[in-house]
Amino acid sequence: MTLRIGNASGFYGDRATAWREMLDGGELDVLTGDYLAELTMLILGRDRLKDPATGYAKTFLRQLESVIGTARERGVRLVTNAGGLNPAGLADAVRALAARLGLDVAVAHVEGDGVRALVPGLTANAYLGAFGIAECLNAGADIVVTGRVTDASLVVGPGIARFGWTRDDLDALAGATVAGHVLECGAQATGGNYAFFTELPDRARRPGFPLAELHADGSAVITKHPGTGGAVTVETVTAQLLYEIGAPAYAGPDVVADFASIRLAADGPDRVRVSGVRGAPPPPALKVGVNSLGGLRNAMTFVLCGLDIESKAELVRAQLTDALGPDGLEFVLARTDRPDADSEAAASALLTVSIRDSDPKRAGRTFSQAAVELALASYPGLALTAPPGDATPFGVFTGHFLPQEAVAHVAVLPDGTRRTIQPPATTEPLAIAVTSPGSQQPPPPGVAVPLGTVFGARSGDKGGDANIGVWARAEPAYAWLREHLTADRLRELLPEARPLPIERYELPNLLAVNFVVRGILGEGVAASTRFDPQGKALGEWLRSRVVELPPELLP
Repeated sequence: MTLRIGNASGFYGDRATAWREMLDGGELDVLTGDYLAELTMLILGRDRLKDPATGYAKTFLRQLESVIGTARERGVRLVTNAGGLNPAGLADAVRALAARLGLDVAVAHVEGDGVRALVPGLTANAYLGAFGIAECLNAGADIVVTGRVTDASLVVGPGIARFGWTRDDLDALAGATVAGHVLECGAQATGGNYAFFTELPDRARRPGFPLAELHADGSAVITKHPGTGGAVTVETVTAQLLYEIGAPAYAGPDVVADFASIRLAADGPDRVRVSGVRGAPPPPALKVGVNSLGGLRNAMTFVLCGLDIESKAELVRAQLTDALGPDGLEFVLARTDRPDADSEAAASALLTVSIRDSDPKRAGRTFSQAAVELALASYPGLALTAPPGDATPFGVFTGHFLPQEAVAHVAVLPDGTRRTIQPPATTEPLAIAVTSPGSQQPPPPGVAVPLGTVFGARSGDKGGDANIGVWARAEPAYAWLREHLTADRLRELLPEARPLPIERYELPNLLAVNFVVRGILGEGVAASTRFDPQGKALGEWLRSRVVELPPELLP
């Protein structure tokens, strides 16, 4: 027996037509949509400040209107976390939409993740598990709306409902968790954001969204609808498995999935089998994501052209510091210029000046006016990339933990019955992860090439931290990667990481090494003033760095 689960959204703002594409593209039993991220919760929190009736992903309703009838007709059940901070409100809105369209649709929702009474913040939401979703589906729901559940729960819940898994079926739950992690970011599993994208067929077309053929033992085949763009290969799946992870023990509220146990194998064109995943009891505490308002920020970018770039940047630094004082100012110079350039743009560097402050006047017009006033009184050729603007609020993300039994996990069934989901009876403290050092000996001399000539990478944000997963394409290359790409070598290649703690984990089954760089994103995506605030391009920066590789590894 196989359960076919598709994905139609990887984030709030993903391709609007994906729900229709997935429903029309082929057979499905369940279609999921993931809308929530740490930054999204902050956005929804600010929406709710303006209107308490909001707090959910409104785009889901617009997408649903064109497909709700098709899904009902074809018996495809929809599961989404678009409820955000107000799953009950979105469930009511879905019912109203169905009534307006003359459709008989059973709608249920999962709530209880909001824990602001226990952990103060603009938003405070525990990451719930999958058993509430399963309860809703078992009660006959056609559409299940949740708030903050783990992303993988959108897949694990339908698996529990179909196969009758209990909390003791740890390997099956772990396998479904891995399948959910592959699906959760949509087209990233089918060639989107893929390191070797130039090798993909029809790369000019939009990649299709992924689906999983989930089996009773928790194993799955990752694939996509026939005729859609992109590709599903062992490497595209590997890339997504490495996205936004930490230690191989991938902790969730229902199970700890051992990512080191994952086995991938090609299963035909655009088909990859995922098997062998081992599970362990979940930890006794639930992760809680908290967003708080951190103050106000503003930024201005100066164009520095031609000669004496460093001196020009230093003059701006001194002038603005004199005008405003040093508190909250940050200066980042991007040396995008080239010598003897044949265009003005190519001869120019960019100096971005950011400010963070609790005072709206200082962070607002006082700051931007100070920048503008330099127009005729600073370095030669001064130009700004945009007009002055007001300060905008930013948020700070922090992670907390609460005992599982302290959080009410409630499934609200289609008939209005409220059913409490009991926490797992068996839990185990999460073992402290042991990082792998790699060799302390320098690599042998080789051919100087960019690291990405041989290795792929994917990176992403985890609060104020970022991960960089690096994989090899063959065993000999993995032997070099495992031996020589150490945490210290990573610091050499990425100087911004030099002062920061770095954890390093090996994933031999995936021919991969995963790094977690602590604190590189500061107080999280919403507060970061980095050029790449979500750390999405750290992997590509690493791949561009030149290293010496043995000639036998080169393509």
